[in-house]
Amino acid sequence: MRKQYVIPIFVPHLGCPNDCIFCNQRSISGQQKMITKEDVIKTIDFYLENIKDKEAKKEIAFFGGSFTGIDVEKQEEFLQTAYEYIKQGKADSIRISTRPDYINRTILKRLKKYKVETIELGVQSANDYILKRCNRGHTFKDVKKASKLIRLYGFKLGHQMMVGLPESTRIDEINTAKELIKLKPKMVRIYPVLVIKNTKLEKEFLEKTYIPLTVVQAVETCKELVTMFNKKKIEIIRLGLQNTDEITDPNIKGSEVVAGPYHPALRQLVESGLWYDAILEKIKKLNVKVKKVEVTVNPQDVNNVIGHKRENIEKLKEMYTVDLIVKQNKNIKPGKLELKVLEKYPEFLEDYK
Repeated sequence: MRKQYVIPIFVPHLGCPNDCIFCNQRSISGQQKMITKEDVIKTIDFYLENIKDKEAKKEIAFFGGSFTGIDVEKQEEFLQTAYEYIKQGKADSIRISTRPDYINRTILKRLKKYKVETIELGVQSANDYILKRCNRGHTFKDVKKASKLIRLYGFKLGHQMMVGLPESTRIDEINTAKELIKLKPKMVRIYPVLVIKNTKLEKEFLEKTYIPLTVVQAVETCKELVTMFNKKKIEIIRLGLQNTDEITDPNIKGSEVVAGPYHPALRQLVESGLWYDAILEKIKKLNVKVKKVEVTVNPQDVNNVIGHKRENIEKLKEMYTVDLIVKQNKNIKPGKLELKVLEKYPEFLEDYK
């Protein structure tokens, strides 16, 4: 399988009619000015020069803002610029992200003309009350309509959802995942809400009318969502905002993050947590007091089984007095494990024989 590289081009707030309470695209993207055609060319050329694997699939992606809400002439200028690289064989596809209420047949025909392959919709929630509370400016009905049209026109559909929005509960987020699954996206992004500087949410946080999730709360909810999407074979292409100079620990100078469940390895925390649960479930089913177990997994799963900073090994030892030995075997399918008991504690009655 060819490796895939994404060439990200950020278009902050271009075409976006609303000021969502959690959003400051310039902070999130690190992009402080509106881009030009020359910026697009410069960015693409930079990435192409630094991609060593010339056989890899290269996708030009327009992120941020609401791409299909940009002035049509500017939109076509960007698309035409990216399309030239495809015609020259230097890139393979184009991806855009946009709002669900900025999708219609005319827009989709335009995107098709320039060989756009993937369209991601910023959904955030399936609960109309929460969408209104966050000043999204669209309803979930718009999401359903746009999703169906995107699939009808043969594009790959992606969804972006958020965890921890104001007044949203874990049940709301599980229901959002259920509703998205019904719309059959190929991929999803899951973003726990961070409080970013110069947003309405920062004002609510400072006034104590909004309390962000902790890292533990975000991880536990995301574990449920990841399990749901995995069962339906929907690819999770991102979990948590990308770590940058601006999106980093709130205690670091220059960070745009005020509060919220920031962690540089959030995805690993979630995936490691799922492995921990799976191992613990297998141990409990043994119905014996185990002292040492050996878990064998595919090499690509080893780090997550061990856990961030050996968290899973330490937690099993501390909470269940179980020593965990992790081995790897490339013949085991990714996501699967084999568990072997190496040592058991003696039964209580055996001590008195």
